[in-house]
Amino acid sequence: MNNPFREKIFEVKTFQQLETISLEFFRYQAKHNPVYRAYIRNLGVDPVQIRKIIDIPFLPVECFASFPVLSGKGAIKAEFRSSGTTGAKRSRHCIYDLSIYEESFTRAFESHYGDLKNLCILALLPGYLERKESSLVYMVDALIRQTGHPNSRFYLDNFHDLKEMLIQLEKQEQQILLFGVSFALLDFAEFSNSPLTNTIVMETGGMKGRRKEITRNELHHRLCEKFGVSEIHSEYGMTEILSQAYSRGGGIFHTPPWMKVLIRDPYDPFDYLPAGRTGGINIIDLANIHSVSFVETQDLGKLHKDNGFEVLGRFDHSDIRGCNLLL
Repeated sequence: MNNPFREKIFEVKTFQQLETISLEFFRYQAKHNPVYRAYIRNLGVDPVQIRKIIDIPFLPVECFASFPVLSGKGAIKAEFRSSGTTGAKRSRHCIYDLSIYEESFTRAFESHYGDLKNLCILALLPGYLERKESSLVYMVDALIRQTGHPNSRFYLDNFHDLKEMLIQLEKQEQQILLFGVSFALLDFAEFSNSPLTNTIVMETGGMKGRRKEITRNELHHRLCEKFGVSEIHSEYGMTEILSQAYSRGGGIFHTPPWMKVLIRDPYDPFDYLPAGRTGGINIIDLANIHSVSFVETQDLGKLHKDNGFEVLGRFDHSDIRGCNLLL
């Protein structure tokens, strides 16, 4: 489809540019996204009066499970769905233009880790790999192909083969990314118990009901101990957005320029907290031009003064205030 916004997304370098383009995207989505338009109307917000990022209404993420969240018209090329492991309805994110997603995740990854062609990616994503509609699997599969390395691949539960491959690649002094969902990395770490020297270990997501939930600090401590590495890296993303933040250690995430995190007051979702205060995570993702670029998540976190942020958990019994406004 015709995509007049694409270049603007990836031209963003400064906060001033982000704010200018966010306001432009807001006006477009407030007009051309029926779900977002209805939400704004029911809040009593006049889009013409929105002049700053902090005045933009963020759509509760739960709405992706209740309605098709689409801006403009076009042919749907893909539909990503959340895992639904909590028993809640699964989110749907319909995609008009997969090339925006591909450019977003490639640029974001390489901004943190350099040229993909220097890496071999070994991916451990059981629970996701079995689902064809997983945006995470789509992303990692594309990154694997972009490495061009003959040994970049997915592993399901074949831990013996994965351990042998890591030993082989470590001997070759190949730079390796071992990317996995948290419970699978823990399972593999306990199976392997081998020190790694040329490997970045990166976790994403929680235990997905496979193991008892633990804090990110405890998870990283266990993985560091088993793998003999000093830091565990992390990826933060979700079905409802098309960009990712990365942490190179310590659980402090940083976003690409076209993505920004704000922390809302848990008692007043239209007020924002300064660095160091814990609240709900709101995400601006300009790559979401064809859905909605302003998403109110169920995650708890806090900002750091260097523009990094932490993810501290999730709201208990997250309300569906925003969706109720549309029903």
